[in-house]
Amino acid sequence: MAAGGNLICGLGELLWDMLPTGERLGGAPANFAVMAGRLGNHSVIASRLGGDALGERARAVLKDFSVDLSYLQTDGQQPTGTVGVEIAEGEPRYVIHAPAAWDFLEWTPAWRALAQEADAVCFGTLAQREHVSRETIAKFLAATRAECMRVFDVNLRVPFFSAEVIAASIKTATLFKLNESEVPVVMELLGGPTKTKIADAAHWLLGRYPLKMVAVTMGGEGSLLVTREAMHRHPGVDVQVGDTVGAGDAFTAGLVDAYLRGASLAEMNEAANRWGAWVASKPGAMPV
Repeated sequence: MAAGGNLICGLGELLWDMLPTGERLGGAPANFAVMAGRLGNHSVIASRLGGDALGERARAVLKDFSVDLSYLQTDGQQPTGTVGVEIAEGEPRYVIHAPAAWDFLEWTPAWRALAQEADAVCFGTLAQREHVSRETIAKFLAATRAECMRVFDVNLRVPFFSAEVIAASIKTATLFKLNESEVPVVMELLGGPTKTKIADAAHWLLGRYPLKMVAVTMGGEGSLLVTREAMHRHPGVDVQVGDTVGAGDAFTAGLVDAYLRGASLAEMNEAANRWGAWVASKPGAMPV
């Protein structure tokens, strides 16, 4: 466990990606938390595993990372989450199995205390597919301090999202992160202009919701960071791609770490792109 830095929490799914090359531990909030810990923060995974062999293996893998596992819950009935992953032209395609332990995140006094202390929390839509975890995530976000950085990484996985969940999540968020292919989907669901430039879509979101920043990733073409006052475009970092599983989560962790350290937009974008590119150059979401 990292001893210093900001208290950063990955809230939501923790699961095994069943890749063609073998099983690798993942889940966007967990991937995010592992990278945030590597960057020197006190990083926490707030999720739920089954009381099964895969759950035990997950804990064994994670103990070697700079991440706090003391808030991981164990479910005696539901299995540890798994996802079938196929890589086509360097891009992952997912088959997400249900139900899973992380569909039943429990709101506990320990999690309330964690929420009240957190400097940043990252969450998405997938862990909100079932009402139990959706309600727990909403309570966690409501318990955070006003200055806590609430990062909504939309991470759309068909069919596990809705306009209702996306709108409610953005209303609680400080930072909204999505990729360029998700922009028109989100805009259509929220009733915004669908045929518009990414920067204009970001400004529409900033005008409608109490966000401080919108971050849009563009794969190998970099990213765009937009606030009400400024905007910065990064061209990306050239790497030989291993696979892109977890690259967006590493991007988010680098961005959040730099944001909390008071970096400029350009510095945030540089850090985020470098960490995202590094993970993209390696197999799996949590490369050694």
